[in-house]
Amino acid sequence: MGQLLARGGLGRAVFIVRILVNALIMAAEIAAVAGLAWLGYNHPYVFAALTVTASFALGAVLEQARFTMELPFFFEKVGWLRKAIYAVLAAVEALVKGLLAGLVALLTFSGTDTDRRYWIAIAFALTVWLGATLLRRLAISFDARASRWGYYRLAVPLGLAFSIGLAVLTAFGLVKSPDVWELGRHLLLELPSKPDLPQLSEALFKLKLFFDGLVVAILGKLMPQSWAETIGIVVSVNTLTGFVAAVYAVVIAEAVLKLEDWNG
Repeated sequence: MGQLLARGGLGRAVFIVRILVNALIMAAEIAAVAGLAWLGYNHPYVFAALTVTASFALGAVLEQARFTMELPFFFEKVGWLRKAIYAVLAAVEALVKGLLAGLVALLTFSGTDTDRRYWIAIAFALTVWLGATLLRRLAISFDARASRWGYYRLAVPLGLAFSIGLAVLTAFGLVKSPDVWELGRHLLLELPSKPDLPQLSEALFKLKLFFDGLVVAILGKLMPQSWAETIGIVVSVNTLTGFVAAVYAVVIAEAVLKLEDWNG
């Protein structure tokens, strides 16, 4: 009887430890997401460089695995250079996608409007957390490979999620879309003849907001306003941020899954 009680107590202790470790893993996940948003808000250029590095490192491995399985489907005789060909193709595609992700990251967070960047950082953090949570659920429920499934395939749904978040922020006036007069004043009067990178990024972001508003205004003349706003969210330039969010969602999800496997 004493041994059974001892074993029962040990089992409860192990169970409690696992709960505590899972709580720590969840806290670490939230801290990682918040840290990314903080980095993008405070150091957008460092964040852009980190995005290029993370995207290239992730893509170099995953793209080579994809080419290894995909090219034999089209070419039965690739030859003895196939491994080198796979590596070169993977590196080139990973580099192109990495540079694209870095550019989008820079356009998302850089600029001179700190209030706008603050709310964008929150929307970005929620988008990355949503992507990481989705990947973990797919891995747990369907034994999906989070990195292979999420690498850029998750970019479209996360881009839509981020665009919806920006639309909500715009509706509440937290992110302001400039009209044609405000945009013209900024470009012609406020923007220096030789703008620095933050000033140029601010101008590009205002152009992006103006373009999204213009699309909705034009569509609103052809269809009900609710439809126009919905289509505007889908075709918004903000959806490109999904490329960045997908990279970090994959990295965080893979790290969390490995920690959870270790915890048993």
